[in-house]
Parts: sequence; C-alpha cells; structure tokens
Amino acid sequence: MNVFEASGLGKRYGSTWALRECTLAIPAGHVTALVGPNGAGKSTLLNLAVGLAAPTAGVVTVLGGQPAGSLAALDGIAFVAQDTPLYRNLSAGDMLHLTANLNRRFDRHYAETRLEELGIPLKRKTGTLSGGQQAQLALTLALARRPRLLVLDEPVAMLDPIARHDFMATVLTAMADDGVSVLLSSHVLAELERVADYLILLSRGHVQVVGEIDDLLASHRMLTGPAAEVGRYGRQLCVVHARRAQALAHLLVREPADSPVPTGWEAHPVGLEELALAYLRTPGAAALPGPARGQGAEPSGVMR
Repeated sequence: MNVFEASGLGKRYGSTWALRECTLAIPAGHVTALVGPNGAGKSTLLNLAVGLAAPTAGVVTVLGGQPAGSLAALDGIAFVAQDTPLYRNLSAGDMLHLTANLNRRFDRHYAETRLEELGIPLKRKTGTLSGGQQAQLALTLALARRPRLLVLDEPVAMLDPIARHDFMATVLTAMADDGVSVLLSSHVLAELERVADYLILLSRGHVQVVGEIDDLLASHRMLTGPAAEVGRYGRQLCVVHARRAQALAHLLVREPADSPVPTGWEAHPVGLEELALAYLRTPGAAALPGPARGQGAEPSGVMR
C-alpha cells in the first residue's frame, strides 16, 4: 500500500507554481525524508497531503487511494506543523480535552501517560513550556489520534540537540510499535540520515530524487582524481555534481558501485547528506533512470 501517491500534481499561487508535475509514490512502513531548499515546495506538498490545500493540477491520494482531505483520509493522518501550533493560554490538559473533542478517535490514556513520562504537568499552560516540551506536546496530541500516517513539517528546526534527539526517538518508537508511516520535512540532514529510509528531494517545485535511501546510495559514489582529466571522463560518466580542490576533482556520479574505476581515480561511497547536497547544488540533475556508463551521458555537475 502507498501512504501517499501523486500523479501530475501541481499547485499554483497566482501566476507562480509552487509545485509542478509531481509524480511519486511513498510505500507504507517508511520514515520518508522530504528535503529541499526554502521555496522548493515542501510545505505545499505536505499541505496537499493533509488536505489543507487543493491541487491546481493532477491528483493526490493517501492511505491506499483515499482522496487527500476526505473524511476517511483525515481519520488516518496526523499533522504537526512547523510552528507546533498550540493555544498558549490553555493548559496541557486543556489541549488534550480540546483535541479529543475535535477528533473521532483519541487515546486520552496514552496522551496522559506519555505527558507524565515526559514530566509535562497537565495543569501547566503551554505558553510556559520550553520549546522541546511544546514540540513533545504537539507530537503527543498527534500520536494519540492513532494515525496511520504522521506528517511533520520542520518539527525540530527550533529545538536544541537533546530535544531534537528525544523528539525523533518518539517518532521512531511510534513507527516500530504502532506501524505508523512518517513523512518528515527537515533541513537537518544529519538528523535525517539517522532516522530516514526513504527520500524525496524537491527543487524549484519539481521532484529531483525519490526512492529508498539504501538504493540511492548504492547507485551513487564519489570519484576523486586529476582535475585535468574531468573533461575526458565527464563524457563517459553520469556526473551529478563536480568540484575542484586544487589539482584534484571530486565527481559525484550516478552508477553502480561495482562499475570499473577510471585509471588514476579513487572511488568512495557517499552518505545521505553528501548525496542531497550534490543534487541541491545541481537543480537540473535527477536521480531517475538515465544514460548508462559509456552511452554518452553528459555531465550535469559544475566545477567549483
């Protein structure tokens, strides 16, 4: 089952397309990292997924084909927005009561037990809680709805490292214990590398990279060799991004790890952060099927 599926999806605000020709599917059971620069369309994609916006073009469905925003879809999706919206003058207990009354399904016992474990008093006003506690309260309210898909928009951006780690540990526990699928937007690439196993990379409103992270990493590697030979090998390799360091060049290429290494060059595996940054620096590149080694693939990277 796919927890999210888009076909030709687009969203336009006035004359500006925030998202365009987006076609992708996210299988259930993953922590999916949604990555991209500011203005790439990440929040727009999440808003479309949870029904807070209607598409200008294309179709978006969730939870195995339910129309995004439908009652059936909303019952199975929980959303934590970037600013973890809470009523500052209400207590944590009041927030539980309010959320329970606004939703058809809410596990109050789970919510109260979890807040007690976190040391968050039910009588404390949310405006007096720390940033980490507010984030945990918002996450608790979302998980108490027992969703099948948890959507998180930059939930850890303003948190310190300890609060960020604790937040993500809760997300992983929910996934392991309750089978919750997670769609997570974040700029913290190091954190995503630790928790995510599926990647969507957006740039300028278009999907650049999509797939299981292990498969993506296995199909890319970094080649280091003489800068003077970049032109010679660049026409034989599918280069995503290239940079120069004095006499050496570093080429991130898309090809199997067992492909032959050019004479005089060294090959190294890449991590998620290195892969994502390479594609973000080369907006025209895409981790999609393309020319194989030796078939005239043109380099898409630039020398820096």
